[in-house]
Amino acid sequence: MVITMKDYDEIRKRYLAGESQRHIAKVLGISRNTVAKYCEGASVPWERKTPERVSTVMTDEVVAFIQSCLLADKEEGLKKQCHTAKRIYDRLVEEIGFAGGESTVRAKVHELKALMPEAFLPLLFDPGEALQVDWGEAYVYINGNREKINLFCARLCYSCRPVVLAYHRQNEESFLDAFVRTFRVLNGVTAKVIFDNGKVAVKDGFGSHAKKQDGYTALSAHYGFDALFCNPAEGHEKGLVEGLVGWARRNLLVPVPRVSSLAELNSTLLERCEKYEHHRIQGKPDTVGNMFRLEKESLNPLPRYIFETAKCTSVRVNAFSTVRFRTNDYSVPVAYVGRIVGLKAYPEKIEIFYDGEKISEHERCFGQHQHRYHLEDYLPLLEIRGRAIFNAAPVRQNIPSEILARWKEEQPDHNKIISFLRTQCKTTVPPVIKDPVQIQAVNLREYDALKEVPYAN
Repeated sequence: MVITMKDYDEIRKRYLAGESQRHIAKVLGISRNTVAKYCEGASVPWERKTPERVSTVMTDEVVAFIQSCLLADKEEGLKKQCHTAKRIYDRLVEEIGFAGGESTVRAKVHELKALMPEAFLPLLFDPGEALQVDWGEAYVYINGNREKINLFCARLCYSCRPVVLAYHRQNEESFLDAFVRTFRVLNGVTAKVIFDNGKVAVKDGFGSHAKKQDGYTALSAHYGFDALFCNPAEGHEKGLVEGLVGWARRNLLVPVPRVSSLAELNSTLLERCEKYEHHRIQGKPDTVGNMFRLEKESLNPLPRYIFETAKCTSVRVNAFSTVRFRTNDYSVPVAYVGRIVGLKAYPEKIEIFYDGEKISEHERCFGQHQHRYHLEDYLPLLEIRGRAIFNAAPVRQNIPSEILARWKEEQPDHNKIISFLRTQCKTTVPPVIKDPVQIQAVNLREYDALKEVPYAN
């Protein structure tokens, strides 16, 4: 019988007034056992006791097996590669001959997972001890075009002083460049750097077993810090910088910035990071700025040699006076066709050298099979090949189509066109073409003498 709150109220009041349990049961029409249960207030009707049924198939052995599966998942730390309840059930059937149902296993897995909550230790760091770094993504407008950029976020673990930098790509060149610039902003180096297992830093393995990429190995050796890596799916191990990524998006990039270049954006980001020094974090003894000034005294000094962050290679200049890097072509002066030149790929630019001298520089392309031409590189050829001007790719890429259409209509003098092209170039003095092949002049006098000799039959 279901006892309502009104019934319970009547039972309690009549009992307290001195009525017997027999009389209360008779008057209210409720069984004596029910009255006896509720009259003294030892039980209440709003609490329902769930009947417990002992499972005959969920033995200690089965429970231990399920627990071992869950613990193995936790040790591996692979969120996308762990036991499901279905997989545990299949293994129980295959490995220990489990005879129960899948729903029974699902209920036990759910129960055991609820008893394994994650707990984290609060961490404290000494001044200059560690720097946490991470990557994030955001959107900005560059020259009116909406672009996705990659944010390199770094944070000192003691003072929480942040450094945020933007790059087009999350590659090794950007990764190394970001470290060099971050250490320069902080004017020192921490003893440790804590990072996740990104491919730009890790060649193989993870966590304490991670093997660094060659570039990151050289960087850490040059700046004298220990490179530490987090375990997979353990973002709490670098929780300071995990929060910084979201903070940077919400505070530094809202409203969405509109800039003319990535350099302008980075200048703005660093200015706003500097203003963060006025902030005081809850639980910290002082402002970020005051703690940073104290921490700077504990940072290791910067090395005298500036680390080379570019990806360097040697390439041959082809017949079109271009060099190729990762499917994209960049022009050099035609004087260097056929020569071996050095190429340095930085995060946002390409520099090309010959015999230690820089001969060309381009903004880096991030697409595939793109071409970048400097008009001045081809002026010597355009001067002697006038008919090719309207179809020359360097001309079409650098001269507005409206001007080319007018030239086709008016047919101006070739010298006037060349003079105009010179004004569009970065330099008005084109390089001299040096032909490595020496051609000897032919003496035709001997041929003329042969014509005077009569033909003999």
